[in-house]
Amino acid sequence: MHDTASTALSAFDIAAILVVASALLGWFNHHFLKLPHVIGLTVMGALGAIGLTVADAFIPGVTLDDWVADTLQQMNFTETLLQGMLSFLLFAGALHVDLDRLKVAWLPVLLLSTVGVMISTVLVGLAMWGVGMLLALGIAPIWYFVFGALIAPTDPVSVLGVLREEKVPQSLQSAVAGESLFNDGVGIVVFIILLGAAVSGNDFSFAEGARLFAIEAGGGILIGLVAGYVGYRALAGMDEYTLEVLVTLAVVMGGYALCNYLTLSGPLAMAVAGLLIGNHGVTYAMSDVTRDYLVKFWELVDELLNSVLFLLIGLEMIVLVAGFDELVLALAAIPLTLAARGVGIVVSTKAIPAARLQDKGAGRVLWWGGLRGGISIALALSLPAGETRDLILAATFAAVLFSVLVQRATLGRLIEKLKRDHAPAVEDDTAATAGAPPPP
Repeated sequence: MHDTASTALSAFDIAAILVVASALLGWFNHHFLKLPHVIGLTVMGALGAIGLTVADAFIPGVTLDDWVADTLQQMNFTETLLQGMLSFLLFAGALHVDLDRLKVAWLPVLLLSTVGVMISTVLVGLAMWGVGMLLALGIAPIWYFVFGALIAPTDPVSVLGVLREEKVPQSLQSAVAGESLFNDGVGIVVFIILLGAAVSGNDFSFAEGARLFAIEAGGGILIGLVAGYVGYRALAGMDEYTLEVLVTLAVVMGGYALCNYLTLSGPLAMAVAGLLIGNHGVTYAMSDVTRDYLVKFWELVDELLNSVLFLLIGLEMIVLVAGFDELVLALAAIPLTLAARGVGIVVSTKAIPAARLQDKGAGRVLWWGGLRGGISIALALSLPAGETRDLILAATFAAVLFSVLVQRATLGRLIEKLKRDHAPAVEDDTAATAGAPPPP
């Protein structure tokens, strides 16, 4: 006889539970709630977490919330996302970005994903520090900047779906996708540097931080270039779609594992490798049959992992600690992160004339479409246990849930309004690209 109370679930058991739950809730949402897929899964996951917590508090003998919490702890959301899912998600996202259009917007994308992230980190950190002082919280100031770094990266997946549905110009889609792909890597590197200083208790050195950033980011980009080129050459030397799909899997898993071993930026490596294979590989190294199979395979991987990810975002609310300080920080985090995002966009796209985006309303789309997602929550969950972690988790969940449930749900209406306000410009740009083949 097995003692079920003490038997840990295997990795396969946890994966099976998550996939089955995602499928069932996705089916329920499709037929009844009819919300956008990622919103529906997040809502149901959050409601499930809240319901289990309430049931445990008011119904004697109910311990399902403990079982769910234990299961999530066994799974280790941070490890699963940052050391597994993220490599596939970023590669799959980069496959669909048109490199030629991205080259046109290279300067604003570069500034948004570097300067924009730095500005957002500093402004959010300063503002949250001020809120913490008003609450008389005993938190070292650097932890507020750690929060600023983890909340800076944006999630391109769900917002790109809206941009395609609304027929937003391809140039703007490429700018949004490019920024999101690269600011994930930049934000994670900044977070790791600040977290190291916060945990060690040493004073933060800008020079040392810049040196570490250059090594990790530059090394990640170099690994991505090498892995992408090796994958491209391997794809060009055969015409066997099953083996070619396997080659792309090897690029993702091998390249990301190598970056982890060398302590370089795996997310930046996967963004670069995905861009190379999604453009040069798809165009010059694949037959039509291989291209069709490979693109559909990565679309399926992308959809599956995002379904599980957004369900987990909702379920992870079960770890939140409810208190007055947590509530105040959570409510403050929403407007502060939005304001900092807006300042970062204005500085990145207006300060230098060459960095200005030509699409009408691009700044507002970038601002309201800058959704936070699983990366921010995974980074927050990786913090050392204690009061500081509880406070930062509450602020992180508030910003993420607002972006998924409010910004994502209303982004389509904002785009429709912008298209009405700038009808000639949007229609001309769309018409100009209508005859061109879609990006791979």
